[in-house]
Amino acid sequence: MRSAIITAPEKTEIIDVPTPTVGPTDVLVKIRACGICGSDTLYISIGGLPPRQGSMPIGHEPAGEVVEVGTDVRDISVGDRVVINPMALADDIIGNGGSAGALADYLLIKDAVRGRSLEVIPDHIPYEVAALNEPMAVAFHAVNQVAPRHGDKVLVFGAGPIGLGITLALKSRGVEHVVVTDILPSRLDKALKIGADAVINSQDEDFAARLIDLHGPGDSMWPDRAGTNIFLDAAGVPEVIDSAMGVAQRGAKLGVVAVHKEPVNVDMMNVMSNELTIVGSMGYPSEIFEVTKDIVANWEKYRLIISHTFDFNDLEEALRCVGTPGMADKVVITLS
Repeated sequence: MRSAIITAPEKTEIIDVPTPTVGPTDVLVKIRACGICGSDTLYISIGGLPPRQGSMPIGHEPAGEVVEVGTDVRDISVGDRVVINPMALADDIIGNGGSAGALADYLLIKDAVRGRSLEVIPDHIPYEVAALNEPMAVAFHAVNQVAPRHGDKVLVFGAGPIGLGITLALKSRGVEHVVVTDILPSRLDKALKIGADAVINSQDEDFAARLIDLHGPGDSMWPDRAGTNIFLDAAGVPEVIDSAMGVAQRGAKLGVVAVHKEPVNVDMMNVMSNELTIVGSMGYPSEIFEVTKDIVANWEKYRLIISHTFDFNDLEEALRCVGTPGMADKVVITLS
């Protein structure tokens, strides 16, 4: 079978490897779609993670079809369409330095348990949409971390895949008003299509004035604060933190799910005097299949997140697309 493997820094090859053998507690999945993540491009740039540098399989956003089931496995059948938890085995994480990656023709799910390592999805859900399950679980966890209420007013920084997933999660929970800000008009258009109540182009508009116009003035000892209850950073640039802190009213929350590669200065007097809460978000401790239900219910909106699909044979072109700033939002590889 074919498998995408990092063989050197900035080099990924499709290599023929043995098809896995199914044990009594395992399931073999024919991969039909797999998303490419920003972390994949990081792994490629450094030649893979130790101890598999120079021979690291990649891909951790898969969806596929069950083609073989071990004798001791229950509640999973040949022909089931499934999404997969790449973190199910803590000592062998799929596509993140483990022994196997999901950018391959087949993926062996070891010690398979429905609801823990994989979950069945309806036949009408396109595989490329199902492949969003893993990154959307990241978005769902970010929303869980800030615990929004129905009447909250929320601002999402960044209309990339995670920011859009956050927006969908917020609206699915009935959050009253969600604003998305970005600098790319195409991304803002997509945010409106999936259900954002308003958008702000922070490059062309006065961000603070526009947010106050949308959410009203906020309660604070400082002037020019917005009535926004929750800010969510899915952009990962220092300006986001500055912007959020500059308009945050008393008692507001800031959730950070984006990766910041450099330290960010925070005015602790502002945090103290306005009793602000800053909370981080990492991965998906319990959300990997919580989000599946929402994807099934709203799959047509989730499909809008995908900007490009490529055949597995065109992996090199797909990686160039992902690595070109502003060219792609979410890229998914399809396998026949």
